[in-house]
Amino acid sequence: MHVRLVRGGAVAPFLPDLARLRIAVFREWPYLYAGNEAYERAYLEVYARSEDSLFVLAMDGDAIVGASSGLPLADDAEAFRAPFDAAGIDVDRVFYFGESVLRPAYRGRGLGHAFFDAREAHAAALGRFDWTAFCAVDRAQDDPRQPANHRDNEALWAKRGYRRRDDLRCTLAWPEETDGPDVAHTLTFRLRPVTRTAV
Repeated sequence: MHVRLVRGGAVAPFLPDLARLRIAVFREWPYLYAGNEAYERAYLEVYARSEDSLFVLAMDGDAIVGASSGLPLADDAEAFRAPFDAAGIDVDRVFYFGESVLRPAYRGRGLGHAFFDAREAHAAALGRFDWTAFCAVDRAQDDPRQPANHRDNEALWAKRGYRRRDDLRCTLAWPEETDGPDVAHTLTFRLRPVTRTAV
């Protein structure tokens, strides 16, 4: 196994595999996302168009088994920028982390930390960001769909210095059933100051 870093438009050849990987992993709790490749390709194209975006690919041979992404928040969609604008946080000073996805068989090997390490180093190296940020879907603790063995990532995020900001939330819609209607979901952001000495 190895980790490969891909920046900006260089990710284009990987987009079909990344779309399929995201659909497979996000079908699980807590996202319960019944997505399709067309939507995923359009979503990923936003990252491909950003010259300062980064994809961290976990590779087993030539196969992508995990991926994590990030881009300047100013390059992302309005839905992600709006909470920062409303809070008076300059989006030009924020590097946004997209989702991390990893096939179940490869979890527990430290790749989650590797994903954060690479993106944090990238944001610091660009030299113009004060914050790294990401958001995660909010789910009720008593939701009957939550697997009994589920472990959330709050401890990992807190250990890495990310703090939940309940004043920074966005609403996104996606289907939870194949061919079903889109369902509105609330996602809350976590922020961490950029450490310039990380690189």
